[in-house]
Amino acid sequence: MSLLPFAKPRRSALRPGEASTADLLDGFSIEVMPRTAAKVEDFAALLPAGTRVYIAHIDGTPIEDMVATARRLVSEGFEVMPHIPARVAGSHAELADWLARYQGEAGIDSFLVLGGGVTTPHGPFGSVTEMLETGLFDGARRLHIAGHPEGNKDIDGNGGDLIAMEALRQKQAFAAERGIDMAIATQFAFEAAPIVAWSRRLRAEGITLPVHLGIAGPAKLQTMIKFAVACGVGPSLRVLQRRAKDVTKLVMPFEPTTLVADLARARAADPDFAVERLHLFPLGGIDKTTSWAAEHGHRAERRHATGRG
Repeated sequence: MSLLPFAKPRRSALRPGEASTADLLDGFSIEVMPRTAAKVEDFAALLPAGTRVYIAHIDGTPIEDMVATARRLVSEGFEVMPHIPARVAGSHAELADWLARYQGEAGIDSFLVLGGGVTTPHGPFGSVTEMLETGLFDGARRLHIAGHPEGNKDIDGNGGDLIAMEALRQKQAFAAERGIDMAIATQFAFEAAPIVAWSRRLRAEGITLPVHLGIAGPAKLQTMIKFAVACGVGPSLRVLQRRAKDVTKLVMPFEPTTLVADLARARAADPDFAVERLHLFPLGGIDKTTSWAAEHGHRAERRHATGRG
């Protein structure tokens, strides 16, 4: 097996205000689950060296499997950030055990803290704030928190964002007090307008954290709609619904190309645009998602197999 470095594409110097999709894709992160990661023979053949890989915490998956996945990815040269869901932790002791395992067995000190996908908490933590108040995260190097550009009815039942914005401010203050690097990793959406509006609202509310915006990677339209509904994607779901009316497109993959181009233009036009990087959800598969990223401007070191050995 020979190793071939994939250099970043040569780009002409951008004029002020000129949009670059490639620059927005640069440094993307991606999300995996233990069961999907187990099917990938060689992550280095798919991802740039040093890519941040989030490990989704699926309720019911043994912590041993998640830590093993984290350990493998760290050993292969990736920056790993496991999900830590507040409402899934059954007790203070269980939360402490998760963190100790990740740190002790995989050397991880960065986590995505989020509420979790269960309605009734399994233990004492009903929110991320309550989980942070345990002090167990005070020594973390980096924490990411969840953001919802189109709102989250689990947080603000009336469809607004007052509670969500206050929670973001509290977490921002927590990180500043403890010297922890923090960013917002978001749910995915399908059109730029609500994302741009949310970015402006963040800054107006005094929230200066960088945003790593969730983008759904290429997938069949039926698959995309299924995940969008399950994840509570907001009004931008209409983008998919309009496309679904054309039966000839139902089996064709839906790609985020137009959305990313629109976001690149928005960032070029607004120096205070909150979106710093993209976080890719590989709904149609890791290989399809990374291939799309490469095609649209991202190049990095990968392996090219010419034989075994």
